[in-house]
Amino acid sequence: MQFSERVFCGELSSEDIGRRVLLAGWVDAFRDHGGLLFIHLRDRSGIVQIVFSPDAAANDVCRQAALLRSEYCIAVSGDVRKRLAGTENPNIETGQIEVFVTELAVLSESDALPFSVSDKAMVAGALSVGSDHVAEDLRLQYRYLDIRRPAMRDNLMARHRIFRCVREFLDSRGFVEIETPVLTASTPEGARDYLVPSRIHPQNFYALPQSPQLFKQLLMIGGMERYFQLARCFRDEDLRPNRQPEFTQLDIEASFIDEEFLYELIEELTVRMFAIGGIDLPRPFARMTYTEAMDTTGSDRPDLRFGLRFVDVTDVFSETRYSIFRQILQRGGCIKGINIQGQSEKLSKNVLQNEYAREIAPSFGAKGMTWMRAEGGKLESNIVQFFSGQELAELKRLFAVSDGDVLILIADPSYAVATSALGQLRLHLADRLGLIPENSFYPVWITEFPLFEPTDEGGVTSSHHPFTAPDREDFDPKNLEELLSLKSRAYDLVMNGEELGGGSIRINNRDLQRKIFAALGLSEEETREKFGFFLRAFDFGAPPHGGLALGMDRTVSMILRTPSIREVIAFPKNRSAVCPLTGAPSAVKREQLAELGLLNLGGQEALPGTAEKEDPIDHLSWVSRIGISAAERPVMEEILAGAEALGRLAKEKAGSEEPIRTVTPVSNRMRPGTKEQRSELAESGKLLKSAPSVKGNYFKVASILE
Repeated sequence: MQFSERVFCGELSSEDIGRRVLLAGWVDAFRDHGGLLFIHLRDRSGIVQIVFSPDAAANDVCRQAALLRSEYCIAVSGDVRKRLAGTENPNIETGQIEVFVTELAVLSESDALPFSVSDKAMVAGALSVGSDHVAEDLRLQYRYLDIRRPAMRDNLMARHRIFRCVREFLDSRGFVEIETPVLTASTPEGARDYLVPSRIHPQNFYALPQSPQLFKQLLMIGGMERYFQLARCFRDEDLRPNRQPEFTQLDIEASFIDEEFLYELIEELTVRMFAIGGIDLPRPFARMTYTEAMDTTGSDRPDLRFGLRFVDVTDVFSETRYSIFRQILQRGGCIKGINIQGQSEKLSKNVLQNEYAREIAPSFGAKGMTWMRAEGGKLESNIVQFFSGQELAELKRLFAVSDGDVLILIADPSYAVATSALGQLRLHLADRLGLIPENSFYPVWITEFPLFEPTDEGGVTSSHHPFTAPDREDFDPKNLEELLSLKSRAYDLVMNGEELGGGSIRINNRDLQRKIFAALGLSEEETREKFGFFLRAFDFGAPPHGGLALGMDRTVSMILRTPSIREVIAFPKNRSAVCPLTGAPSAVKREQLAELGLLNLGGQEALPGTAEKEDPIDHLSWVSRIGISAAERPVMEEILAGAEALGRLAKEKAGSEEPIRTVTPVSNRMRPGTKEQRSELAESGKLLKSAPSVKGNYFKVASILE
């Protein structure tokens, strides 16, 4: 067979009837009808039914075909024919035709599968097998099989088309794709770096880039003016369900531009990307300041597909008799609420009081929750009698209350706690009550972020990164109050409550950049040590510039409506940042560590935390990760002394015997007449054959459960 003549299965159509074709792929499913054998042949393009019939194929070909099994890799040659009336299959795109095979070559056989790859029914009306209920770690362990599934294949093909769209669009706008280093120096960018030891330079390390931030700004100083890159980035962050330690971001930087240039550019690009998934985004995208987002939704990543915007009713209760509200307002607190219109029947008094007020709201950090239901033109609740008629009337006016509405109020001395708790309640209620329209997308630009955030040590840290331009330059880097009032020229693109990306106009003035570093508490020496090469470039005419980075894994996942970004990545890590396929991260040989000079790195220097372990109180604080103040130390010392005394007494009484850890004797509990014995499957190793990960003779589970 000449593979140069091969035709893709999914590209055949009724126009090919009567044509002789060469096909190659995998056996997706088969059906034996005695004299006739029907097989779904699958390749990257799709599926076509092939038929082995004694009328078309030689006996030895039919006998060989009878031995075929799922996922055998084969090549066939045969004639395209129209299916008989009533035998068409609408489940596949080639369901109007079939190929009668005359030649067969088995290219490779397959073992029994750990899970089904096929998800197409051979007969109209039959149920598809699918792999929706296969454990994700098992799918990742056999990812090469999982990729054969049409659903996974389609995701990766769509990802390719989206990336191609990005390249074509940015090329048309004069952007140049430039690669930046993967082995670079460690710089403070917010998350932990992945470090790579150098063999040539012992006890020195490269860092994998968290982003190409410094290099893309240097490209602007280098005069490239418009740069982009589909960059691989690495961040050693704490584990979250939808986060990967390595990811792909679309990195963009341009010179001689302002925010409006980037808004227009990214909106047009985003509209084109989402159109590939059949999604029509409205333009222009909405804009909302950070302050408004926090004040009305409790999040800087607001989901605007539904209402439930906050209403501030602090002033309504300035003279209230309700003691809880009065005490909170005396401490400088605030009161905010939402109106859940027409949902009174779904939110009974029992649900509001026993579920939300006692359990759900406290789980979101609120110290309490006040609710009211509108019935018969009045507001009703278990505490409505504590409010004046004027207060209730003002609530009805501000919330535009109608019968059937439910008001939920959160009051707290902390603005951050009140908005955060109410924001989480807003999302919880919208999801529970089905208030989020299906297949809707609401993009919004969040702007005017604070430039700095306060630290526990009494200083400030950058909200984004220290290269973001402030909204004004006339500030005192030593005035904490003034620093916290500064806004940044930063912007995030948010859609449906997810941050797709963000960026900023950068600082191009060397004196302003040094001023920002001074505000962050960095000395001249520290600045030179961390950013010396970068700041030196600013001495040579840096142009005004800005940029943005889009998280492409998250963006593609949203376009394709997948439940996880792992569904659009070919070989992702699992929720524990482990690769079940390769076993990474894994131990390495001592010889490799020795070659890299890592066996005694640091010599006799104490490891982090060693000093804390020497003092009993500090050790307790260290292992429990709980801070112990100076005022609490005497109490803790007394408790520890008592515990040590009890330990000595127990040891004296026990003598040489081991201390008793349980009063219940250890014994196996089995049915009478049975005897414990090791499973034959365990002896042969088959018991754990399909386990995604094994440690010793045990099934290893992920360290994080959702």
